[in-house]
Amino acid sequence: MINISTLTYYPIKACRGFDVPASNIECMGLEHDRRMMVVTPDGEFLTQREYPRLALVTPTLKNEAVTLSAPNFESIQFTVQSSGTPSPVNIWSSNGVDAIDQGDEAAAWFSDWLGASVRLVHIADGFKRTLNQNYAISKDDHTGFADGYPILIISEESLQDLNSRLDSAVPMNRFRPNLVVKGCAPFAEDTWKHIRIGTVEMALVKPCPRCVVTTIDKETLAKSKEPLKTLNRYRNHELGAIFGMNTIPLNEGKIEIGMEMEIIA
Repeated sequence: MINISTLTYYPIKACRGFDVPASNIECMGLEHDRRMMVVTPDGEFLTQREYPRLALVTPTLKNEAVTLSAPNFESIQFTVQSSGTPSPVNIWSSNGVDAIDQGDEAAAWFSDWLGASVRLVHIADGFKRTLNQNYAISKDDHTGFADGYPILIISEESLQDLNSRLDSAVPMNRFRPNLVVKGCAPFAEDTWKHIRIGTVEMALVKPCPRCVVTTIDKETLAKSKEPLKTLNRYRNHELGAIFGMNTIPLNEGKIEIGMEMEIIA
């Protein structure tokens, strides 16, 4: 039996995520997931590639209020703003994405933590950042500030297989999946096309090519060549070193840890 072992969402794209027992699945993915993003004053997106210290930021969301905390750093709280006068931001090939600035206090907090002038934004209500049409199921498929797709799914068995090839095991958070499942063969998710969890159906549309962010330890910020070096050796694909599957929800609904996953195709 294949079932959900972990649900994780990332309120702010490049920051630490946290596990939840259940989540509503929306067109953009898990509710609240990667709706916010740290950007330069000119609106260019920032990631752990440029600022590994983003990995140490813990955002907590409760009743539309976000608390930002980091080690040995004073926390702040602010109310999420998702409507108002938008400013254009850029993420990968998506230019001119409507975003709502979250105010000077949040900007100052991140700027002090990173040692650089930055802003925090939320994707504007109603804006649709459409997906690559080569992989989309519908022309209306869209996401927030995820790299490219609403949900990332990985199996525990795939991580176990990878770790069996490494000198030092890495945790699942190196790969930042939203949905972790267990009870299948390693990399079985590569072959799935259509799954159902409760009433929610999803299409697995594209292997996820991995980047140098996977080589950053999310606790110490130490960098190494692994696990990317090993992935490049035995998980090489025309897209790059792949690990996990990018996924598109086909309808909305609620899923929770422990629910059984059905493979439709």
